[in-house]
Amino acid sequence: MRYSSPVAVENRIVKVQKRNRALVRFDESRIGDAILGALQSIGGARYDFLPGINEAVFQAHGSDTQIARFLSDTAVVCLNANPYHLISNFPPTIETIQDAVLHALRSHGFQKTADAYATHRWGRHWLREGALNETQFLGNGQTHASERAAADWNRSHNCHTVAGLNSIVRSGRISHLIEASIARYEAELDAAADNVLARLNGGQPLRLLWITGPTSSGKTTTTVKLTQRLARHGLRFLMLNLDDYFWPLVEHPTDWINDRNYETPEALDIQLLNEHLRALLAGQTIEKPVYNFIEGRRGGSKSIRLEPDQILLLDCLHGLYPPMTEGIDASAQFRLFVEARNLLMEGDGTTHQFTRFNDVRLLRRMLRDLHHRNHSPLRTLLHWHYVRSGELFSILPLRGLADQVINAGFPFDLPLLQPFFTGPDGIWPAAAELDLFPGFLDARIRHQRLEPLLAGIAGLTRQQVADTTLLPGDAVLREFVGGGSLSIPHNK
Repeated sequence: MRYSSPVAVENRIVKVQKRNRALVRFDESRIGDAILGALQSIGGARYDFLPGINEAVFQAHGSDTQIARFLSDTAVVCLNANPYHLISNFPPTIETIQDAVLHALRSHGFQKTADAYATHRWGRHWLREGALNETQFLGNGQTHASERAAADWNRSHNCHTVAGLNSIVRSGRISHLIEASIARYEAELDAAADNVLARLNGGQPLRLLWITGPTSSGKTTTTVKLTQRLARHGLRFLMLNLDDYFWPLVEHPTDWINDRNYETPEALDIQLLNEHLRALLAGQTIEKPVYNFIEGRRGGSKSIRLEPDQILLLDCLHGLYPPMTEGIDASAQFRLFVEARNLLMEGDGTTHQFTRFNDVRLLRRMLRDLHHRNHSPLRTLLHWHYVRSGELFSILPLRGLADQVINAGFPFDLPLLQPFFTGPDGIWPAAAELDLFPGFLDARIRHQRLEPLLAGIAGLTRQQVADTTLLPGDAVLREFVGGGSLSIPHNK
């Protein structure tokens, strides 16, 4: 990468501290190369263009290389703001520099690039730690095979664009799409059950079954439906509720809007959990904590033991997080990763811009939080930056560790979610509500992106969504829109 910029940025940082603590010459071009690589990995900077957010950056810097230089300069300015970095024996570390890069990207609205950079960063971290091998390392997190499969399925059913999806809804063909989509998901569940049974029948000592994946991807419904299948083959389970391992509230500091970060694995007592997992697998009885959510602390304990013919069942965001299963043989575990991946192109597809399937999970969680957590949609929106930070550190970069992946994202999600967010009694936050939080750029960007999408989707009515002849009671989406026939523990 060769820079030529009319703008001069002061830099008095001479050295950088490597991870082995060695001091080497500070080279800004390496920062620019990394940013340019992240930009190119998402298809170019144009995929992060946001009117009213970063259009001035694009007007001033025409090419991806120039934009990368600008963002690199921004990171350098941030690094120089710390006077300790200007002392030769206290230079910034590699991790500090990477933090500054992410700050520069997110501060200018380059969300997708920042996500790609963070996923690659933490994937390399887990590779160095030995938790991943080169085959399991997923780079910027884009899993091309699964994305291609999801895109091909949608295209074959004429629901790969918003225009095509709207045509299906308006012509009354949504019931056929729902039926076909659920059949695809159920077939993946059947394959997962077959793989678990094959492991057991092959003589492997399978003792732990993890259902893991990002928030609101449909893990709990998948857990219930998978264990129902396995129970028909005589398998017995002991479910361990990992929410009981949360630290007390006093150990979860709040930010200035009184929000807490429960999305990081460190929100759990990982050391105690790991000790208990190993003890249970050794046939010992443990005193499992019982968390009192009203008081925000552990309120006692319960004696439990894993019987020899039982499998320990865990539904958890961070089921792939290496410290959680340290010392436990991988052959004793089956790890199912649940994602909500639906590739839908904006408009009629001519812009080649995709809607964000992560935004659909945000809508799902808004409904769940409103009805079962007493959290307003605005609060969920303001909290989402914590969600993404946790996912990009300890969930998405570790996806390659999964024994199997199930896609619980559906092309009918948006038409069935839309009636809850639009109209006179819709729960979508008004733009004016964000005026009190001008510094929350992440929330503003997501609001700005989702509001026109919701307005442009041909939605059903709430009465139609409530009809179980249209959307079955055991469908994944029932976990969020209500009216389900399955018992969802976290919704009680």
